[in-house]
Amino acid sequence: MKLEVVVLPVADIDRSKSFYSALGWRLDADIVADDGFRVVQLTPPGSSCSVIFGSGVSSAAPGSVEGLHLVVSDIEAARAELAHSDVAVSEIFHDAGGVFHHAGTKDRLPGPDPARASYGSFVSFTDPDGNSWTVQEITERLPGR
Repeated sequence: MKLEVVVLPVADIDRSKSFYSALGWRLDADIVADDGFRVVQLTPPGSSCSVIFGSGVSSAAPGSVEGLHLVVSDIEAARAELAHSDVAVSEIFHDAGGVFHHAGTKDRLPGPDPARASYGSFVSFTDPDGNSWTVQEITERLPGR
């Protein structure tokens, strides 16, 4: 099995479409049915998994999704690109525990992982509705991945 689509609950479909398009995400579909059902699908560059949002797509509260992860090989370049796209992106951080980041901002330490360990450095941002994203630097995959 492969993860194909993540559904995002949003309040303003066109605002969300503009936000993700401005990040350079590919617009795969924007389909409107006669009954007002609308599906917008976008895919991050290089990803096999897309996001979908629209009207009649989710009953979850807009902005209620947490913990979505994007993976990059260069956290500094990714942060600069997000900032250049006018995204309110966090500073680079690592977690005090060194395994994975805690929820919210608990145990965040400033700067990249001191050893620059793969999987250890992050930035975070939210979309206009508050759905939260974490960008994680992975420079070398763990065995078998």
